[in-house]
Amino acid sequence: MGAAAGETAEILRRTGVMYRHLVCERNSSEVKDRGVHQRNAALEHIEHHRINGIVYFADDDNIYSLELFDRIREIRKFGTWPVAMLTQGKSKAILEGPVCNGSQVIGWHTNEKSKRLRRFHVDMSGFAFNSTMLWDPRRRQHLSWNAIRQLDTVKEGFQETTFIEQLVEDESQMEAVPPNCSKIMNWHLHLEAKHLVYPKGWQVSRNLDVVMPLN
Repeated sequence: MGAAAGETAEILRRTGVMYRHLVCERNSSEVKDRGVHQRNAALEHIEHHRINGIVYFADDDNIYSLELFDRIREIRKFGTWPVAMLTQGKSKAILEGPVCNGSQVIGWHTNEKSKRLRRFHVDMSGFAFNSTMLWDPRRRQHLSWNAIRQLDTVKEGFQETTFIEQLVEDESQMEAVPPNCSKIMNWHLHLEAKHLVYPKGWQVSRNLDVVMPLN
């Protein structure tokens, strides 16, 4: 926020890949969620320059399988997958994301009662989409949106669904990644927890606690 960090710039220079290092110029003391405005700065840049590619909100409190980045290259419009999460202070792993039948999304897994009113049960790191949906009206499902952005006015936990609702109308416009959502390709960790219990491998021994059917 406000200025480019030298440490971040140095990490980017060492990656050996092409990048654009953006700065969110909003005053951090005036916003409720800095992440929202940082991501919106990137979305605005993509839309303004009509960059063609895949948009994915990676974060520093996740562990990623390299396969995930191969899979998201195959997304035609909007893709989603389940994300495994470690609960704070516990060794229990839970999942959140789509229930899939082949390449189709047919329902949702959720473990949080307070968030079951969400339309789409997806973690911020559990979806990606083609960038043309931001700037090409022919690729949009909701032509009424002038600019597709994350909203700083929604309740905590509803940021993902209110954003996705601007991109797609329902599950029929989503792609399961991979087919049948058969693999866990990233873990969302709560790094603020004092005692982390890291996942052993990429297998989950039991299914999700709750399945939310489509209405």
